[in-house]
Amino acid sequence: MREAVDEFRRFQRDKEVNSQLYSKLTVRGKVQVKSSDIQVGDLIIVEKNQRIPSDMVFLRTSEKAGSCFIRTDQLDGETDWKLKVAVSCTQRLPALGDLFSINAYVYAQKPQLDIHSFEGTFTREDSDPPVHESLSIENTLWASTVVASGTVIGVVIYTGKETRSVMNTSNPKNKVGLLDLELNQLTKALFLALVALSVVMVTLQGFAGPWYRSLFRFLLLFSYIIPISLRVNLDMGKAAYGWMIMKDEHIPGTVVRTSTIPEELGRLVYLLTDKTGTLTQNEMVFKRLHLGTVSYGTDTMDEIQNHLVNAYAQTQCQAGGSSTISTPPRKAASSAPKVRRSVSSRVHEAVKAVALCHNVTPVYEARGAAGETEVAEADQDFSDDNRTYQASSPDEVALVQWTESVGLTLVSRDLTSMQLRTPSGQILTFCILQTFPFTSESKRMGVIVRDESTAEITFYMKGADVAMASIVQYNDWLEEECGNMAREGLRTLVVAKRALTEEQYQDFESRYNQAKLSLHDRTLKVAAVVESLEREMELLCLTGVEDQLQADVRPTLEMLRNAGIKIWMLTGDKLETATCIAKSSHLVSRTQDTHVFRPVTSRGEAHLELNAFRRKHDCALVIPGDALEVCLKYYEHEFVELACQCPAVVCCRCSPTQKAHIVKLLQQHTGRRTCAIGDGGNDVSMIQAADCGIGIEGKEGRQASLAADFSITRFKHVGRLLMVHGRSSYKRSAALGQFVMHRGLIISTMQAVFSSVFYFASVPLYQGFLMVGYATAYTMFPVFSLVLDQDVKPEMAMLYPELYKDLTKGRSLSFKTFLIWVLISIYQGGILMFGALVLFESEFVHVVAISFTALVLTELLMVALTVRTWHWLMVVAQLLSLGCYVASLAFLNEYFDVAFITTVTFVWKVSAITVVSCLPLYVLKYLKRKLSPPSYSKLSS
Repeated sequence: MREAVDEFRRFQRDKEVNSQLYSKLTVRGKVQVKSSDIQVGDLIIVEKNQRIPSDMVFLRTSEKAGSCFIRTDQLDGETDWKLKVAVSCTQRLPALGDLFSINAYVYAQKPQLDIHSFEGTFTREDSDPPVHESLSIENTLWASTVVASGTVIGVVIYTGKETRSVMNTSNPKNKVGLLDLELNQLTKALFLALVALSVVMVTLQGFAGPWYRSLFRFLLLFSYIIPISLRVNLDMGKAAYGWMIMKDEHIPGTVVRTSTIPEELGRLVYLLTDKTGTLTQNEMVFKRLHLGTVSYGTDTMDEIQNHLVNAYAQTQCQAGGSSTISTPPRKAASSAPKVRRSVSSRVHEAVKAVALCHNVTPVYEARGAAGETEVAEADQDFSDDNRTYQASSPDEVALVQWTESVGLTLVSRDLTSMQLRTPSGQILTFCILQTFPFTSESKRMGVIVRDESTAEITFYMKGADVAMASIVQYNDWLEEECGNMAREGLRTLVVAKRALTEEQYQDFESRYNQAKLSLHDRTLKVAAVVESLEREMELLCLTGVEDQLQADVRPTLEMLRNAGIKIWMLTGDKLETATCIAKSSHLVSRTQDTHVFRPVTSRGEAHLELNAFRRKHDCALVIPGDALEVCLKYYEHEFVELACQCPAVVCCRCSPTQKAHIVKLLQQHTGRRTCAIGDGGNDVSMIQAADCGIGIEGKEGRQASLAADFSITRFKHVGRLLMVHGRSSYKRSAALGQFVMHRGLIISTMQAVFSSVFYFASVPLYQGFLMVGYATAYTMFPVFSLVLDQDVKPEMAMLYPELYKDLTKGRSLSFKTFLIWVLISIYQGGILMFGALVLFESEFVHVVAISFTALVLTELLMVALTVRTWHWLMVVAQLLSLGCYVASLAFLNEYFDVAFITTVTFVWKVSAITVVSCLPLYVLKYLKRKLSPPSYSKLSS
């Protein structure tokens, strides 16, 4: 039922999305179409804040600049806006209708998985000569993204299952908890017992007459052995645990999305976590600027400000624009030695490079950026409190915000130009000639700009130290300083520049455009052309940005480690950054060694490196994604075995599919329960692959939290979720499951004894309503109230995470505990039946009354025996059930002799039988608590 309701809701959501209306442009004007009717080749108009229905090539926009922003948080989990560019040939057409007057076609590659790449060409045939334009990722609008500015018109290239967003979603598997699997095993064992018992009964009858009929009658009589009500009880229990988790005020905002696996939280051995946004806040703060000879930290930023004021004051003086601002610095500068000025100009160059080399766009809310036309009133338009920055990575925003804080402000940007404001309020305009976006392969981004005032062309570039080391001129400090910054937990970027002459640039541009139009190996050819520029660049500076840790990450990781959970960090980040976050978050303790796995490419290298690692003891492993691929290809089993012995493992430069692959490997090789926790769209596959997925609602959108089984708001909530809720859910369900089985076994034992005494007759002991009442009204509430049981207070469970370690062995529910319950059931069933038979007088009807009353009392007493901490609802449940039974005695006169029930003999016989069946168990329990107390009782006493 519950799954059917979920399915129906999904169907309704899908239908709602598929019947959204969009404007389609035809020769006769605009027509409204449902999104499910859109076909390849349609021209679709999408308004601001509307979802893009299918993958399109971006032809036109209402924005003057010929570009627009889209929000991609539903596609790749990033919350920042992406800039998209219209095809210039169609953007230049005077009016919308002219799209039908031209003769053009779009060539697109076959559908692919990669959302960050696209190759295609746009060809207009009716012009002379024909226009060929290369299409790349910035000309595309993928489905599931939302238009953030302006109105866009695009031509549909992929629909339905061929869209990037659908190709990237994997079918999630239905998750089944380990406890459910274990209970299934026990139920199978009980079924075999049922068949065996029936066969034994028929054999003892001597196979007389139509024996197969008797066999089936016995099967029906003993069918109470199979705990039919187990599933119902457990499902209600799971719903109750989910409700408790959501109502816990210590972890506000927690949502249980998969109600079938709360017990899994109590059995985890491996926790795989993402880094950015999960352990860290994904909020970048600029911390350090290093120029090779001088280093500026947060406390010396004012010096940079002075250098900038000086530098710009000097340029103004040279230009003859001697203003009042420039006089005091000029005296200081002229009297200062030459060295000082060179530092000043180097700082100025470095800050200018950081302010220009990026992909950030300032966005103004209410008044809009009208500053391009009225430069005189620039100060009113570009009011600082009204500006926000949009970029594809938070690092870039941090850098631009920093240049603003030291006095060089980015005030506007479109496709072709960028404007900076100097400390004195002067506006500098730069023409953007080319931009080379950041990719995970190149690990760097570049921009070629022309300064409008001097017409100088400069190529600026920034990127990871690995990529930039070979590009910049020889120097002796870069590698060392990068290492120092990484150890402090900073993300480093190297900034460099190269001045170009007009001829050099023209030559480059023609080769670059030619490479962009090639249909085969386009990426390789373009990269080769760009690389011809990336030679002997002048190293300007090294920047350090800090990604701050989330609140209480250290104590939470400490607690999880004490609970015996092994923590693996899987991140897409650089090795250095990953290592320093692992150290600063105490994922790897200060005293521990870390073994950094060298990049390996072949089988032999992997073998040597694994041997080197095998010789180390108690040391954390740091391994890059490509080395991991090689190891898993040749030495999967050995590698997983070694890695599982490590106290902590850090995998850096991991792709989303690799993350999921690691999860599956751990499940196959160790057979233990895994939990994945992340916050971005890139963690979804890992979360879905794990036995238990936890999503954090973070900066990177809600994709992970929607795909997860449990959604939390902070990483620190994981501690309480596992230690308190996971632990108690597992222990309660284990007790509940075994008790429900005991309830069926005890009545079947009584039936077996009864049949044996009466010459193996297949006659039921209790008629219709008594059996129904026994399974429902008389015992349901007390048994279900075990859901409220707890062995230690939540505060204790949080204080002693070692209690959690006991659970991973799975001792609360095993064949051993199950057999103990079976023996208890046989003992009690036997005592109840024989007692009633021994004490009953002449009439048979009294056997039923005495044994049934004793049975109900025994069940209630057994619940009381199992409970570890009393809750007021449990007492209510016990009294309610007893009341139900006593009240129903009056109505069930066809089963009970009311006159006999009210006599003293009845009362003492029932009491005697109940005492004999329950007292020994109480005694045994008391002795066990005294002689070998469980770990939790040592704490609570």
